[in-house]
Amino acid sequence: MKIALVGTGFVADYYMTTLANHPALALAGVWDRDAGRLAAFRSFHNVPAYPDLDALLIDPAVGIVVNLTTPESHYEITSRALAAGKHVYCEKPLAMEFVQAEALVAQAKAAGLTLATAPANGLSDAHRLVAEALGSGRIGAPRLVYAAMEDGPVFRDKWASWRSRSGAPWPGLHEFEIGCTLEHAGYALSWLVSLFGPVESLTAFSAVTFPEKGPGTEHIVMAPDFSVGCLTFRSGVVARLTNGLCAPRDRSLQIFAEKGSLTVRDLWDNRSVVHVEESGAPRPLLGRLLTRVEAKLRRAMPWRPTPGRRLPYPAQAVSKALPGFPSQIDFMRGIADQAEAIARGEVPRFSGALALHISELALALNNAGDLPQPYRPKSSF
Repeated sequence: MKIALVGTGFVADYYMTTLANHPALALAGVWDRDAGRLAAFRSFHNVPAYPDLDALLIDPAVGIVVNLTTPESHYEITSRALAAGKHVYCEKPLAMEFVQAEALVAQAKAAGLTLATAPANGLSDAHRLVAEALGSGRIGAPRLVYAAMEDGPVFRDKWASWRSRSGAPWPGLHEFEIGCTLEHAGYALSWLVSLFGPVESLTAFSAVTFPEKGPGTEHIVMAPDFSVGCLTFRSGVVARLTNGLCAPRDRSLQIFAEKGSLTVRDLWDNRSVVHVEESGAPRPLLGRLLTRVEAKLRRAMPWRPTPGRRLPYPAQAVSKALPGFPSQIDFMRGIADQAEAIARGEVPRFSGALALHISELALALNNAGDLPQPYRPKSSF
């Protein structure tokens, strides 16, 4: 399957880093509206570039258009690609408004095309390990889930100097305007909905907690830099999801079930450390020792080991190429999954109705102040 990238900014280098993991994909070319950025990307990666978007869209060799543009451009670019008869893989969210995202899914369906959405961490080795552990029944039925997408106070860091492999600047100002929820909630939501099914209701709150984020940010309109949502799934599971740019970095997932718990350390790690704790099972030695130390000192220690024992991964035949910490996600995996599904005549996992549901939930979290609470999603899958 030949693919073409639209947008060669910061995230595009993550996709190029992980392209080597999927020999069934071939890059036909790239395009960006910024000629300087396009030239730098083309030179660094030694890849073909299209003179304009129309040339990319009329190329008969291209099967999937990968939309890596800014979120406010997602709707227009995706719609044009679908109209040109191309399957589309779109970065999150599908659109900035639910009605636009809904229209894109309907457009793809009417044309017999697939529209899939990032992020690809819902297809990670860690996700598969967790799904198998839950499916085995060893900790019983899940009841409560805590998910966090806290990026830390990046606005206090030297973000203006951050560059991708090919030299693209990290779009800090734009991320502050779009908001951490639309940028990051999908990483947790892709796990939650694929493990527990559609969300029946969502009660959310969002706010701008730090309106001033340093030099150069004084005159931009800030999107919420904090959001929290309590999600009730049709399956009966209840989850709490937080997104933020202020609290210490935390991208964990904790699942509390009838007979134990399961903890994923980092949803941005393709093979994250995963611990499982079974009720009644002997506690690991370190945990027992720390409990004794606390009892002796009569105070809580500042650090505690993750409950339970570490789950082993199957041996990996070939080592994967992944971006450096902290974005250790196989970004191309979602596109490879889409291409394989198209070849089999099947529906890709994170496409269509499921993609729409994830986008609607992220929008509902981000725009909580403008919506009645609890919010009942219009989409399902």
